[in-house]
Amino acid sequence: MKLISPYLSVRQLIERRLEGVGLKWFRTAADEIAHGLPDARFCALLSLASRHAKKERLEPTDSERTGLGKAIEGLDPEPWTVLETLRIGLVLARGDLKEESAVLAIEEAFRYADEGESRALYRSLALLPDPERFVWRAGEGCRSNMRSVFEAVALDTPFPVRFFDDIAWQQAVIKCIFIEAPLWRMWGLDGRLSPDLARMALDLADERRSAGRLVQPDLWLCLGEHGGKRALQAIQEELDPANPHRMGRCAASYALMRAGKSRQLRGLRKDEQDAAVEAAMAKALDGTFDQTVFSNLDPE
Repeated sequence: MKLISPYLSVRQLIERRLEGVGLKWFRTAADEIAHGLPDARFCALLSLASRHAKKERLEPTDSERTGLGKAIEGLDPEPWTVLETLRIGLVLARGDLKEESAVLAIEEAFRYADEGESRALYRSLALLPDPERFVWRAGEGCRSNMRSVFEAVALDTPFPVRFFDDIAWQQAVIKCIFIEAPLWRMWGLDGRLSPDLARMALDLADERRSAGRLVQPDLWLCLGEHGGKRALQAIQEELDPANPHRMGRCAASYALMRAGKSRQLRGLRKDEQDAAVEAAMAKALDGTFDQTVFSNLDPE
């Protein structure tokens, strides 16, 4: 079966949600962009999109998510808004996306973008041909002080795992934990765990505990089998029945299984009194302990 291009996939999302004047404007603007236009006009159209689409959630259907995921593995439009999708469609409408002119135009758009425009531009990066051309720009997004912008770069997209070097990758993962963004949504995380990442996560856990603060449940995602004895000690401390942090104990249950310690987890389960923690242990022992299971611990 022939796969639909990213642009056609996004265009379908837009045309199923806009109607009347808004749909007519999108088609006219996309046609203008496809035939070439000055960078200033391109930036202006991205800004004008706010007059023709709402900031409401896109709410893609399962088939729409699957379709876009087939076009770009690891991309999930679930957190997109209709307005962001419209802007992404305008970016993908360019006829010169493989040329340097598109890189310059998109970079110009970033220079003048507000928060909403920035989110759309960052979400579009993984959909572009030769997306590695935008590694520097994605790195800038990960350094943003705006959580919504950081999440647009780092979550629900394959861009970081595919194109960030080890240092940029580790920094993005640790920042995700630090700002309490849902790390389980960082696609490909389980395939890029490492001893260095485990060490950084354990350092952060030690800092949190020294300050009398709870350890974020997602932090335990970063260990796998790479943390050694130090990781096992930290996990055991989190699993202590005296620890009142239920979600942390559930996360540590998954972490213990991710470290390959099924026998130890079975022993702990026998004496576990908290029903929620016991359920997490059972789920882990049944083989459900990849990064997506941590969505059960997401407060949002």
